[in-house]
Amino acid sequence: MKNCVQFRIARPTDNFEEVITFYEEGLGLTRIGSFQNHDGYDGVMFGLPGVEYHLEFTRHVEGSPCPAPTKDNLLVFYIPDINEITEIKTKLDLMGYHEVEPENPYWQEKGITIEDPDGWRIVLMHSHGLT
Repeated sequence: MKNCVQFRIARPTDNFEEVITFYEEGLGLTRIGSFQNHDGYDGVMFGLPGVEYHLEFTRHVEGSPCPAPTKDNLLVFYIPDINEITEIKTKLDLMGYHEVEPENPYWQEKGITIEDPDGWRIVLMHSHGLT
């Protein structure tokens, strides 16, 4: 896929407003797009500044059940600044989203694992990521 210009992970939710609050206000992701009532679907997309990767969350007027997968299905955010991780964790704590023990102990060494409103897990990893 040498010519792929964007990559999106899309997921339905029945907790649309809560998910928006978690990812936008809690994690601080930027809302890069949204739509309403497109063939019965509403959606919102979040991205990282200057990156072609983004997350989309949708809901359908008839419901959008999406049970959480295993506890080791993760969205990992590599954040080199420990102060930023602490700030995000504090914000999420105040919103009622607390750290959980990861399934794989690897993520506990330098990361903080938190469940979103649907029970999907994110990791705030103190790292520069893959280099």
